[in-house]
Amino acid sequence: METVVVTGAGGRSGRWIAARLAEEYEVVCVDLSHPGFEVDARENVDFRAADLSDRGEALDLLAGLDPDAVVHWANLPSPTRHAGGRVFETNVLATYNTLVGAGRADARVVWASSESAYGFAFAEEKSVPDELPVTEAHELRPEDPYGASKAAGEEVAKMVSRRFDVRVASIRPSWIQYPGEYNCRDVAASADISGGAGNWWSYVDVRDVAGLVAAALDADTGFAGHEAFHAAAADNYLGWPTVEAVRECFGEAPADCSLDGEESALSTAKAEELLGWTPAHSWRDAADADVPAPTLYEG
Repeated sequence: METVVVTGAGGRSGRWIAARLAEEYEVVCVDLSHPGFEVDARENVDFRAADLSDRGEALDLLAGLDPDAVVHWANLPSPTRHAGGRVFETNVLATYNTLVGAGRADARVVWASSESAYGFAFAEEKSVPDELPVTEAHELRPEDPYGASKAAGEEVAKMVSRRFDVRVASIRPSWIQYPGEYNCRDVAASADISGGAGNWWSYVDVRDVAGLVAAALDADTGFAGHEAFHAAAADNYLGWPTVEAVRECFGEAPADCSLDGEESALSTAKAEELLGWTPAHSWRDAADADVPAPTLYEG
């Protein structure tokens, strides 16, 4: 059985990814702290503690584990919860150290980029993209430290892929939602939908994120080098036509627009073509779903 290192496995979405991968791999969960040796890990799960922004710790950890694959999901997730410089420096250093360590181990890589790399989500003035639906070829022009850290991370990913000849998938998740906890629907229920205009009312269920990571990690997946992939639901979370909502908020839609009905503003056609992945969950069935969060421990 192959070994996969999952960084940030103690985070909200990280634990869903680690639990999903433990069905197929030996998973080593890496976070800033260790849960304790008295904890009984679930089958195929082990734990390590490391500060991945420390190059020595990151490289030493990965050299010792010599994994077949690395899923780098650890990051500071928002430019508003920490000082901007800390967000940028922590994310870029951790990504560089982890991906270089993975490259030296000849491990294939999947890591968490973000839709924020496009620069719309945290922009002071919200605007329409160059195209709808947005494809992974859209220009990255971030306006905030978090989005900039992800755009920089994708350049690191390309470098690592070229330098070490390993496969790297940059996953650009939309706003991640959890079964029974779809905060995006609060925006839909409000009288002012402009609060979701930064990503054009796109979202993704965490179970679909985990499925996309697994698909990108598959050794038989048909892509080489570096590729970016959107993780997004098939529809918007408003329940009415996406272009209609865009025109309501911005007064216009881009000239290059081929959206149909409630179709998501983020295209997932590339993930379907190269990875065979399509989103399986919609807010209509998941917003009120009673699905327990996975645990990485027994009992």
